[in-house]
Amino acid sequence: MSKRVFIRLAEFLDRRWGWDNLPPTLGLLSLVGIRNRLREDNLYDTYDGSPPAAPAREPQEYLTVRTVDGSYNDLSAPSMGMAGTRFGRNLPPASAPAEQPPRLFDPNPLTISNELLRRETFKGAGQVNVLAAAWLQFEVHDWFSHGTTTDRMIEVPRPAGYEWPTDPVRVPATPDDPTASGDTASKTYLNVDSHWWDGSQIYGSTVAAQQAVRTGESGKLTIDDDGFIATNPTPKDPFLTNEGWWLGLELLTTLFMNEHNAVCDKLAAAYPRWSDDQLFEKARLVTTALITKIHTLEWTPALLGHPALEQGMRGNWFGAAGERVKRLAGRLSSSDFISGIPGSATDHHAAPYSVTEEFVTVYRMHPLLPDDFGFVTLDGAPSLSCAFDDIRSAQSRGALEKIGQGNAMYTFGIGEAGALALHNSPRFMQRFDRLDTLAIDLNAVDVLRSRERGVPRYNDFRESLRLPRARSFDEISRGSLETAEKLRHIYGDIDAVDTVVGMYGERLPRGFAFGETAFRIFVLMATRRLKSDRFYSVDFTPRIYTPEGMAWVDDNDMASVLIRHHPELAPALRGQGNVFLRWKPLR
Repeated sequence: MSKRVFIRLAEFLDRRWGWDNLPPTLGLLSLVGIRNRLREDNLYDTYDGSPPAAPAREPQEYLTVRTVDGSYNDLSAPSMGMAGTRFGRNLPPASAPAEQPPRLFDPNPLTISNELLRRETFKGAGQVNVLAAAWLQFEVHDWFSHGTTTDRMIEVPRPAGYEWPTDPVRVPATPDDPTASGDTASKTYLNVDSHWWDGSQIYGSTVAAQQAVRTGESGKLTIDDDGFIATNPTPKDPFLTNEGWWLGLELLTTLFMNEHNAVCDKLAAAYPRWSDDQLFEKARLVTTALITKIHTLEWTPALLGHPALEQGMRGNWFGAAGERVKRLAGRLSSSDFISGIPGSATDHHAAPYSVTEEFVTVYRMHPLLPDDFGFVTLDGAPSLSCAFDDIRSAQSRGALEKIGQGNAMYTFGIGEAGALALHNSPRFMQRFDRLDTLAIDLNAVDVLRSRERGVPRYNDFRESLRLPRARSFDEISRGSLETAEKLRHIYGDIDAVDTVVGMYGERLPRGFAFGETAFRIFVLMATRRLKSDRFYSVDFTPRIYTPEGMAWVDDNDMASVLIRHHPELAPALRGQGNVFLRWKPLR
């Protein structure tokens, strides 16, 4: 069967029955065909073939290790995916120019925040736990950041009934792309972070940030004797200067800094003559690959709990031949389908690799977070009850020391995440105090940013991904007549609905925590982030990672990482199939 015929058949099966209603193997094949079409039609290079130059480096700085800024991942295009380069697009950039006033405020994002997004009562996500919510934020801090600028403020008119001390409500704008030239409606923006899946939330994307977390000895990171991120002599920067820093991020960042140091110990025992830099760079590769494996094989199936997806994600990593065959015999074929992506040839498909603006939009999943937290000890005793604001920014460390890292992890494990739904965005987000003391409505900003950056509205977004347009507000209200009426009153026209709003209201495939619209971007980008990165494709080898490093990635998962650094959690994790699904309480 030709590739073109296969794609057409896959799309026919999806349109006729829905991939999620097919038998798992047939559903997976349908998804493979959909992904292949997306690879052909939904990757756009915002540089139009003229990327910037990468900084000059010696080969020993990049051939076998990741650079701090992500340059030289692709040796033929050294600046591809580098920090400070442009976000790409999954939809034609000219199809939805960046919106300007008054269209930027139509309908008012503050009204949308108040009437459609703000949590009224907590809606739970079922079996997905709070650890999964914290994990997503941990990963997002690796993948992308536009930054903001207070030099140019967006002034949103304050609607009637919206409580705020000023009118208009001022929101920092996304910084302009200083490398853009000419007057174009298709604006481009820069990613502050490296575009690669390279652990930059731990290791940074600048030399200064990386030096701030290194001890300078044995390749290790700055963890104190009590197992926390060291505060002396190195300040907690660059973490506390990161907007959105909270206890969940500190907990997972600390966990994997400790994991990095454990990898250093393993490598130092095998290679006693290695320098601090050699140990650091290889431990970074290994730790980052383990994080990527955990996200692929554990986090994703927890949120997308459909048999076809679990089979698909394992196929991405191990191939159809399976884990046992790959561990015993290695790759049987150059084919991704047979032997998985890690270790295969690198391929960018239709465009140079980058994180895309549409990817940023679909990962706006703030409803996963609760507003309030009731921490408990492993024996079930109440420890600390608090609101989110009590465990964010500078308050995070003190609260974590009082609760204990193991107890905090256990509380997140047994706790229920919020459902990705309308009327379920955290209340604390509606007035969020930034580190510069400026207050913003993050629920409204989630809507505003997509408009500002030229991401199409919901129906145009779906059509560009070959999904049917919503024909009525009832289709994006999950059966709530009241919600459908609010949508109708606020938007009037179904084609005006924002992508974030439509995604929170659309039907969920069986077992899914988020809907088909976001999933289409996920299907495309999940494999692309592995296939484009030479450290997960052609250079995922013992020569680059060391045999000990490859074994570390192969032999570990999230449960083993947790138990290594918090052995007291072993009883709670006994029999736990997926750590991102709710744990059974010990008491």
